[in-house]
Amino acid sequence: MSKKLFSWLSLVLLTVLLSFTLRTPAIADTPKHYTELEFPPIPEIQLPEYDRYELDNGMVVYLLEDRDLPLISGTALIRTGSRFEPSNKVGLAALTGSMMRGGGTKNHPAAELNSILEQKAASVETNIGNTSGSASFSTLTEDFNTVFPLFVEVLRQPAFAPDKFAIAKKQQQGSIARRNDDPGDIASREFDKIIYGDTSPYARTIEYETLDNISRQDTIDFYRTYVRPENIILGIAGDFDSDRAIEQIQNAFADWQVDTPPPALSAPSTSQKHLQGVFVVDRPKLTQSNILLGHIGGQLNSPDYATMSVLNGVLNGFGGRLFNEVRSRQGLAYSVYGAWSPSYDFDGLFIAGGQTQTEKTVPFVKSVVSEIKKLRNQLVTEQELDDAKESILNSFVFNFQSPSQTLSRLMRYEYFDYPEDFIFDYQDKVQNTTEEDILNAAIKYLQPDKLVTLVVGNKQGMNPPLDSLNQEINLVDVSIPPPGNS
Repeated sequence: MSKKLFSWLSLVLLTVLLSFTLRTPAIADTPKHYTELEFPPIPEIQLPEYDRYELDNGMVVYLLEDRDLPLISGTALIRTGSRFEPSNKVGLAALTGSMMRGGGTKNHPAAELNSILEQKAASVETNIGNTSGSASFSTLTEDFNTVFPLFVEVLRQPAFAPDKFAIAKKQQQGSIARRNDDPGDIASREFDKIIYGDTSPYARTIEYETLDNISRQDTIDFYRTYVRPENIILGIAGDFDSDRAIEQIQNAFADWQVDTPPPALSAPSTSQKHLQGVFVVDRPKLTQSNILLGHIGGQLNSPDYATMSVLNGVLNGFGGRLFNEVRSRQGLAYSVYGAWSPSYDFDGLFIAGGQTQTEKTVPFVKSVVSEIKKLRNQLVTEQELDDAKESILNSFVFNFQSPSQTLSRLMRYEYFDYPEDFIFDYQDKVQNTTEEDILNAAIKYLQPDKLVTLVVGNKQGMNPPLDSLNQEINLVDVSIPPPGNS
């Protein structure tokens, strides 16, 4: 047989074999149902090693080395907040926070500071919110010796440049003018006022008049009152040597001394202003309603925090009761949610809500309230309990995705005087939550008789009308007082 003929016959035979192979149905294992899938247990999470120091002037310092990337970031938590500003100068804390960075420093005007940071692809930012202030930086390791001194200047030597102060006030005026543009923003803002009262530090809003009352000197005085070493927790994470870093921190901050008496930092108390009622922001042009309902809640240090987190899981998300009943079965909502949402050192909220078509507003409210009441009257199912607990525990690892995230949590716990192992204690309690625990917690913390309801929407288009809820209807005025008439 010639070589050519042998090669040809071999090719034919291979083709035939391949033909039979391709025509033979593939034999594969039958896919398992998702309930039969088995996964290894979630590994136990360990806190990474870190160092904690306290300087002689009272500043607390956390250092956490992370050599994976050539990056260093840091945050200074400052014991302050808008809840401590005078009621006739609402907006003072926010202005102070923006001016610490936006107003430049005594050695570097704002434009020069911006230029240096942009060239280094670095950042330095400052902010003062309701319960705390912060100054932060982020930089490549190779630029740390340039960026860190600028961060120190922003924290210790802000210039509060007059021209930048004027610009910052103009920006605040623009925010006031636009605050009614979004129905969701209206609902969130006004609901806080309904719960806490419009003069509460946790609900009051900046107005033209309170802004007019704020001078540049006021921001300087607010800064000097609260931004002081014993009021600061500084945390730095990234690619550095801890011994060298603490030396640099000592050189930057050890001589910082403040002789004035420390400010009072007790959290203002809270209470619920309206115990019942339906409140309406009438927006005739809207075709859907933004709805919030709830009452005052509790704090994170509640012994039932973990149990209420599991209850939140039963109530919320895909497969949760509100989604299944209000959205899927009844078709009453585009979105719906409900959660017990505590705060660290003042009472938070239990809040539920969502968006629906105008004519479905009342059925939506009734349906959500019905689901809240069910949690107080009957045990959740074993499947609901398991699903909620599994969701919480499986997502637990995301609390520790990066060293900087872990460090931020440690700092926050110290800031609010919570134990370092708070989140691990929480994890254990979630695992041990029972159906009876949820029922007892629901009876204790969910109070249908104290629910208040806020609707932002077209009142005239609601059918059935809001008065079919058999509660007092209150119209909410969200008009913006012009300067001098607040």
